[in-house]
Amino acid sequence: MGISVSARQGRALGVAALLGIALLVAACGSSSSSSPPSSATSPSTAAAPSTPATSPAAPTSTPSAAVASCASSGLKIKVDTSQGGAAAGSVYVPIDFTNITGSTCTLFGYPGVSFVTSPSGSQLGRAATRNPPTATLVTLAPGGVAHAVLRVADAGNYSPSACVPVTAHWVRVYPPNQFNAIYARYKTQVCSARLPASIGRQVSVYVVRPGPGKAGQAP
Repeated sequence: MGISVSARQGRALGVAALLGIALLVAACGSSSSSSPPSSATSPSTAAAPSTPATSPAAPTSTPSAAVASCASSGLKIKVDTSQGGAAAGSVYVPIDFTNITGSTCTLFGYPGVSFVTSPSGSQLGRAATRNPPTATLVTLAPGGVAHAVLRVADAGNYSPSACVPVTAHWVRVYPPNQFNAIYARYKTQVCSARLPASIGRQVSVYVVRPGPGKAGQAP
């Protein structure tokens, strides 16, 4: 018994449909394998991670420690009469400060100066007043020297009753910003009484300057 024409035509259409679907699937698979998605990033061109904005900056320098003031215990003083001078009824002598430690230190300002009967004795007259030049910081390396000029007016400039002159042999010195005194020998005539402010002060001192004091050098 034979197959009808209509049956053969239906079978042919079914086969053609299956072939079409197969060709379409093959075409899609070929297209996806040959053209990678545009959003993909090649490992060789990927951007490196950036440094966080909060990372601390490297220090540019190491801060230096502040230099300490010269302590009284680290200084030796000398009233250098060989470098003294006289003018207008007064004697000017340098007090030299020598750093006897192994460390650098600084001096700034005025020393406190007064005459005394001895290192353990009493003060003679008034302490030195300050003369006005502006102070500058003086740095003393180990063995370094600085000076301050001491002015002592002639005791004969004052009436004996107001001055009560005596011969002093010792001077007491407080380095700038220190509370412990250093003593040095210095023989001169001073007023043992405290002169009234109305007739002036016999003793005054200038600011500390670099280097040892020299005769004829400005205070």
